[in-house]
This record gives sequence, C-alpha cells and structure tokens, in this order.
Amino acid sequence: MGSDNGAVRAFIGSFTSAGGRGITVTAVDDGTGALTVLGATDAVPDPSYLALGHGPGPGGGALYAVSETEHGAAAALDITSDLPRPIDGIRPVDGSGPTHLALAGGHLLTANYGAGSVSVLPVRPDGSLGPVASVLRHEGSGPDADRQQAPHAHQVLPDPSGNWVLSVDLGTDSVRICALDTTTGTLRLHGETALRPGTGPRHLAFHPAGGHAYVLNELEPTVTACRWNAAAGVLEPVGETSVLPAGAEGGEAATYPSEIVVSHDGRFLWTANRGHDSISVLALDATGEKPALVTTVDCGGHWPRDLALDPTGRRLYAANERSGDVTWFDIDPETGVPSRTGSLDAPAASCVIFA
Repeated sequence: MGSDNGAVRAFIGSFTSAGGRGITVTAVDDGTGALTVLGATDAVPDPSYLALGHGPGPGGGALYAVSETEHGAAAALDITSDLPRPIDGIRPVDGSGPTHLALAGGHLLTANYGAGSVSVLPVRPDGSLGPVASVLRHEGSGPDADRQQAPHAHQVLPDPSGNWVLSVDLGTDSVRICALDTTTGTLRLHGETALRPGTGPRHLAFHPAGGHAYVLNELEPTVTACRWNAAAGVLEPVGETSVLPAGAEGGEAATYPSEIVVSHDGRFLWTANRGHDSISVLALDATGEKPALVTTVDCGGHWPRDLALDPTGRRLYAANERSGDVTWFDIDPETGVPSRTGSLDAPAASCVIFA
C-alpha cells in the first residue's frame, strides 16, 4: 500500500521502553532508497516485530505488531493514513515476550520467546484480532545454561506451500513443523528437526524455489542449510557454514546473529551479526545446499537486530538497535556485496518491513 504520491512505505518497529518511537512510518525514495519519516505512533508498547497483511480477505490491508512485554500482546493497525492506529485495541497472546509474528490461514501467529510457545489468534474480516484460539507449548532445553534452560520460540512462519507452519526455537536447538487447522485455529505438531546442540537457532528463511531453508543460529555464528520437503513436511539439515571470517569469532565482543535474508534470485543470502556489527554475504551454489562466505561489510551502526530486503531486491536495510538508526545499502547484482548509501535516525530500532 502506498501513500498518496504512490511511493512505497516502510514501517520501522522499535522498543518504546528504550526510547524508541514505537512504529515509525516512512516514505521510500524509489531512486535512492532513502527513508523519510511520515509519522510515528507509540500506541503499542515495544512493537519489536511487524507483519503486513497482503491482498483481500482478513488482514489484507492491516499492519500487525507484537508487544514484546512480560505479559505479551499483539495488535492490528489500520494503515490507510500516514499514522497507523489500532483497529480494536491490543490483544493478549497468552505468552510472555513475543518476538515474531506471521499471518497464515486467516490467523495471526506469534512466537513467544519468554513462554516458549506459539499463539494463534483469528483475524476478523475487518483485520482486527479475536481472542487467542490456541497455544502450542514447546518442550525441551539445550546445553547453554544461560540461554537454553527452557524453550524459547523466536520465530514462526508459514512455508512457501502454505501447508505448514514452522517455529524456530533457540532454547531447544530445533525447528518444529506444525499443521494449522484454519477452522479452529489449532496448531498440531507434525514433526521436530533437531539441530546441532548449543547453536541456538533464531530465524529461518526459505530459498525462493521452495526446496531449501536456511536457519540462522544465534549462539554460534553459523547458518544451517536444510532441505525442505513440502509434500511430507520434513526439514533435513545438510550442512553448516560460518557467517564470519576465520578468527573473527574470538574477538573482544561475542557475536549474536539476528536475521537472515535470501535474494529474490536465490544466488545470495545475507545475515546481520550483532557484536561483530556486520552484514555477511554468502553465495549459494546451484544446489542451494552449500552457502559460501564471500565477505562481511560494516552494518553502518551498532547491534543490527534486523535485516530487510526492499521489494525490488536491490537494497538491504539494517535496523541497528543500539546506535538507533536504520541504514540502507545498494546491492551489487553480480557479487551480492552491499555498499552503504544512507541512514535514518531511529532510536531502539528493531525491525523494518515494506508495504
């Protein structure tokens, strides 16, 4: 959905508890990628992650936000004007610390990091949210005593076929594959893929062809390449690749990768690396199973919590949480290497999405 002049818009989520503006609306310059602030709202506390409805039907013209708070909530916002406004208040998600959300099968799903669960809320015809229909609680733990003492669901997303919902759990070193009953809003566990213990999987991205997925690990700076069988709902790890150059892991600051993005043509993937404060460029071979690290570039700030590709696939945007900015980069189409072209002040920035 564009603003009155037809320009693409970008929405920036941020932590209001750390001085962020909440949800900031920006216009995107088609020629340069530059962001210009149109307005902001703090109607949702700590809207750390956002999702956009697409097309007709429930939620098709709304913006959705988690409220990453102790009690945990989510909100639907009307974005027909420059200032988003909640459609029908803020809904509890029955889980603490929701960090991610996605739309699937007429429902909104939230990954609740604190509670180690995934909540399902129906989306009403006007885009607003109904009360929680179901909660799927994860079970298990991992070897890192500080971070993996319990389940920590960090991301939830539908697969490209639309038949499955995957949830990535940092606490249990695994990805769960679930089936969503679109009538009742119930999530049923179909299978669970174990990853290497202690890696702390955070986010997953699919190859555009649909047959592979890449899991970004937070506790060790690596990407786990996986085959994805949509017919059977099976995720199979086939290899692991470091996202940092040799020797970089052992610097003064530990590195905690945050987000992974795959290029529209399936030739490259990029990761954002907090601590190392970089964006990694990895080239994908023809099989899609062997990412190779090409280089890393400076993220343009400190603590890049999110990385987003613009709709054209020509630019990357990094939400640098601790330096309080969103920085954008032009991507070299031949090498996949991003080069910084500008930035916008955005206190406690946590995510960027495009409409």
